[in-house]
Amino acid sequence: MENQHKILVADDDDDILEFIRYNLEKENYLVVTASDGKEAIEIADKEEPDLIILDIMMPEIDGVEVCRHLRSQPKFSNTIITFLTARSEDFTQIAALDVGGDDFIKKPIRPGVLVSRIKALLRRSSRLVDEQSGNIIQAGDLIVDREKILVHKNGQKIDLAKKEFELISLLLTKAGKVYTREEIFKKIWGSDVIVGNRTIDVHIRKLREKLGDECIKTVKGVGYKIEI
Repeated sequence: MENQHKILVADDDDDILEFIRYNLEKENYLVVTASDGKEAIEIADKEEPDLIILDIMMPEIDGVEVCRHLRSQPKFSNTIITFLTARSEDFTQIAALDVGGDDFIKKPIRPGVLVSRIKALLRRSSRLVDEQSGNIIQAGDLIVDREKILVHKNGQKIDLAKKEFELISLLLTKAGKVYTREEIFKKIWGSDVIVGNRTIDVHIRKLREKLGDECIKTVKGVGYKIEI
């Protein structure tokens, strides 16, 4: 059956869980639910969903910490993780992106927005797998294996979050090319996915911490490029 992706929804509000389950099951998604962060980790480990929706404010363990825990495990490195939040403060979004979140869905949730956002995230993820499968990129002391989703520098494995990996892969595809912020947003997040203005900055900062400040250059007022 079409759209048989498995989705885990974690929220401590039963009404929200049922609302999301109803609207996603209408689209033929398989839905499993958790009522707190601890249960979300346990169910994710058992079910290995394609996409996880986490409420940021949950008892036991909040959504940000759940995401951090899952991203620390290789089997969740490519799982799509999006957050439910009623909060719009920059620090909340930055914290969520910092631990490997892919997107946000704001409360109150509108069914049409929910479904279109989920479809966009899954569609974007599928396109990236298709485009990147089987490619190895080497530039200087960096090697990116886009089939195995591995990055090595000077022979040492570097652990990257999902979007960090996609971003360094993009920049390395054409080393020396300046990618504008608009290009990066479109290629990594897709034009149909809306994320905060600080998103790219957070991911560039994380990549510099892991790969070295000299690796990614800022072209002021334009964007970013790789210099090897």
